[in-house]
Amino acid sequence: MVIDFHTHIFTDALAPKAREVLIKNAGNAYTHCTDMTKGGLLAYMDAHGIDKSVVLPIVTKQHQTVTINEWARSICDDRITAFGSIFPHTDDYKRDIDLVCSLGLKGIKLHPEYQYFDVDDEHMMPIYEYALKKGLMIVWHAGYDPIGTPPYRSNPAMFAYVADRMQGGVMIAAHLGGQSQWEDVLRNLVGKNIYLDTSMASKFCPRELFEQIVKAHGADNVLFASDSPWSEAGVEVERLKSYDFTDEEKEMIFHGNAERLLGLAE
Repeated sequence: MVIDFHTHIFTDALAPKAREVLIKNAGNAYTHCTDMTKGGLLAYMDAHGIDKSVVLPIVTKQHQTVTINEWARSICDDRITAFGSIFPHTDDYKRDIDLVCSLGLKGIKLHPEYQYFDVDDEHMMPIYEYALKKGLMIVWHAGYDPIGTPPYRSNPAMFAYVADRMQGGVMIAAHLGGQSQWEDVLRNLVGKNIYLDTSMASKFCPRELFEQIVKAHGADNVLFASDSPWSEAGVEVERLKSYDFTDEEKEMIFHGNAERLLGLAE
């Protein structure tokens, strides 16, 4: 089984425009492997042996909160698990987090560059604490993003600080803890109470460094992910199969850890 813990789609009506804008804003840094609809993602999954995917929407304006989270709930089925999202600069974070919980969504996605906040900003701490207290997982974009400019609003030291502050709950730093910041992940983040997903890192992080990070952090704290449509899950699966991990470690990365977090394990 393979579970892709990091994908992005939009409504059928919005997907063409969203795809165009995202690619333009990213300076054509990435190509896309799906049309960014649910149907397109499912077709890719079927063609490349991906059993389940986690969809991570991002609320970038306050007025989107209800619509996006209700849509996220509507697309959930036996193949798709969607998380919710909240706007970090909301006028009532408890109301918005309670909405996510009421819809039965399992977590929230936050993106420091798109949502304009620093991961370790003090005003974010009550938001994290409340979300985790309510049983939600938190997934953050981590590190470099083509729409941002250095210094980026997240880095491994920031995530280490947050993990120490929260001291509990399921926290996930995407892109192996910090896209293009992997030496800092080794120095500052491995061993902390935070999961790392493999999105984009399995494409860009040097193999030896990737293996070193996973072994130091523990394969039981790593989740396979692609960041679809910007990277191909099928290609990433084949790449990771060739890496120097035991069969047990690969099973944990590809599906075991995700099944446990999503409540799918028997």
